[in-house]
Amino acid sequence: MENYYSYADFMKAMAQTKKITEAEKLLNDIYLDLFLKHVHRSQQEEQLMTLIDEALDNHDQQAFIKYTAQLQTLNHEETE
Repeated sequence: MENYYSYADFMKAMAQTKKITEAEKLLNDIYLDLFLKHVHRSQQEEQLMTLIDEALDNHDQQAFIKYTAQLQTLNHEETE
């Protein structure tokens, strides 16, 4: 899922084929990749929040620290 598409790639697809279908395909791939990353990240965040809630309910300090650190890492990766 770690595909990297640049504006240059998009423009090359447009220039090489002179067909809008190739450019549309590349653009659709970019949007699909972004969408899947967003869904995966949301699922990870939801799972971590559930684990954090359970750790709080169980008064499990070690689990709380572990899962909040993972959530902070996930949030930090998003901002980069």
